[in-house]
Amino acid sequence: MLRTRSRGGKGVRGRCRKARTMSGRAGPAVFEKRVLVTGGAGFIASHVIVSLVKNYPNYLIINLDKLDYCASLKNLETVSGKENYKFIQGDICEPDFIKQLFETEKIDIVFHFAAQTHVDLSFWHALEFTYVNVYGTNVLVAAAHEANVEKFVYVSTDEVYGGSTDEEFDESSPKRPTNPYASSKAAAECFVQSYWERYQFPVVITRSSNVYGPHQYPEKVIPKFISLLQQNRKCCIHGSGLQRRNFLYATDVVEAFLTVLKEGKPGEIYNIGTNFEMSIAQLAKELIHLIKKTSSESEMERWMDYVKDSNNESLLTLDITLSRVIRNDVSTDSRPTNDLRYPMSSEKMHNLGWRPKVPWKEGITKTIEWYRENFHNWKNSEKALEPFPVTDPFVQLSGP
Repeated sequence: MLRTRSRGGKGVRGRCRKARTMSGRAGPAVFEKRVLVTGGAGFIASHVIVSLVKNYPNYLIINLDKLDYCASLKNLETVSGKENYKFIQGDICEPDFIKQLFETEKIDIVFHFAAQTHVDLSFWHALEFTYVNVYGTNVLVAAAHEANVEKFVYVSTDEVYGGSTDEEFDESSPKRPTNPYASSKAAAECFVQSYWERYQFPVVITRSSNVYGPHQYPEKVIPKFISLLQQNRKCCIHGSGLQRRNFLYATDVVEAFLTVLKEGKPGEIYNIGTNFEMSIAQLAKELIHLIKKTSSESEMERWMDYVKDSNNESLLTLDITLSRVIRNDVSTDSRPTNDLRYPMSSEKMHNLGWRPKVPWKEGITKTIEWYRENFHNWKNSEKALEPFPVTDPFVQLSGP
């Protein structure tokens, strides 16, 4: 159960929009809880914010986002005028700012989504990923602990387990990350978990399967394939296409986070997954069938482009030594490693009462329609469709 307490504080420096007074009230709004969601202009976090604002009218939902290249405040247009929603532009890697934010906003609950998440980019920008994902998380959890926050939910990934062909991972499985992104998330988990072990600070860690749906920046595989096909371009498949992924629809993962908010126990880790799995090649065929209206295998193959590093000129822009290492070690993939599968047990979440509900056909149909109308929600969305990462992860957009 969430507890209640009061604190004082100082003013927050930085750009922010003040929370409006709740309808029918005079003076400052009074909220039962104050929830901080980091990275709230991103994919999953924006869905969580929309749900929290609508389902918890007595909670103030504070969106903290730096607004980097994959963020879009358009994801939050349905709640931007609500009395219990507030946006603050800021960086989790600035300790003084974060400390003052906790003091001033009197935060009760934290959902920490903010992170650099593009696996391919992490190979070229490993230090930047470490800075944001590890250092930024340490800054945030330290400030939350000092502010006596009631619950701190750290959003991690199934990739911390590393790949597997048959072993099903549960929450006690060892972490064996195989790329800089997953390594940074695993390291951040250790920082977060240490606050439970040392101080009994009420942290909860979640690890989810691949999530898809509206609002996702089109650098990720599903929106990328959809957008390419909608522009009459081929699906760009790295490697063999045999690697398999579990796909979970956005509203299902939102329900999982609401379940963790209400039922998640401090100090615990929860896998948020699904048994629905398909190969990347099969995913491409499914999308070709739905968008190009063909079931012909030969026709589908015409819309699939298998990309190999050794033949791709864009690698010439990388450091020559790194390029040679990649070309020598892996000649048929888009990055030094590409895990085959992440099979994961979600029994602990099932025991809390959560299960995924949205069928694949329903979820992917909604997603296709959304990108038909909203592909240009990001200023740099065209760059996301390149075969190899071309975006500086530290590019910051202008404010609202």
